[in-house]
Amino acid sequence: MPGGAETGERGARVILHAMKRGVAALAAALGFVAGAATVGAAGTGVLGDPIGVLGAPAAPWHVVGLPRQTKPFTRYQVIDRDGQRLLEIDAHASYGTLVHELDAGVDARHLSWSWRIERDNPATDPRTKDGDDHVAVVCALFDLPIAAVPFVERQFLRLARAFSGQSLPAASLCYTWDARLPRDTVLDSPFTRRVRLIVLHGIGEPLQTWRHEDRDLPSDFHRLFGDESVALPPLRAVVVSGDADNTGGHSIAHLRELQLR
Repeated sequence: MPGGAETGERGARVILHAMKRGVAALAAALGFVAGAATVGAAGTGVLGDPIGVLGAPAAPWHVVGLPRQTKPFTRYQVIDRDGQRLLEIDAHASYGTLVHELDAGVDARHLSWSWRIERDNPATDPRTKDGDDHVAVVCALFDLPIAAVPFVERQFLRLARAFSGQSLPAASLCYTWDARLPRDTVLDSPFTRRVRLIVLHGIGEPLQTWRHEDRDLPSDFHRLFGDESVALPPLRAVVVSGDADNTGGHSIAHLRELQLR
């Protein structure tokens, strides 16, 4: 058919362009570990407390951003509030995550912490790319075998790993606090299903109030990733984060008593 070759070539270019955009989005969505492998401080096999002396969080916690990041980094600092030391997560049109890598073979089943929202960002909507910011989120990153990932996502993950030059995790289980979604909402990141979230506190729940969490990782992993793996994969890292780069907003959250058991 006349023009068939040209049409096919144009269609191929469109597909390749979409694939490149998808790969870049995946690398960005999983960007909290891009560059982590170049950091000298590896995990110790247990989860260290980020709350050390006043100022920067204690090592081996370290802040990681996106490749070629141009926006400000989210500020993580240890502060003293009412006689207690807290980790303050201050996101102001910013991005950056606080990462704690773990040694291989860590057998952890429970992740617990306390948190509160000091200042909300009313523009967040983690169901959309434009609104995909979080006032506070805690994530567990797992070494899910790539063979367990559905075929199409597996190809994007492989491309994203090549694109970023890092071994991006295949399964990130995240807990978030979002005042615009119902409590216990389960959703995928709008950028990639490799990141899945549970809303622990949502619509109608008071802010500026401490809430304690104690999560059973095998149970939550099975709930969100059970379609891909029955067994709990090795835990690779724990991440604490707050960001406002997509919405341009400003939020502040506090966290304490972070433990991995």
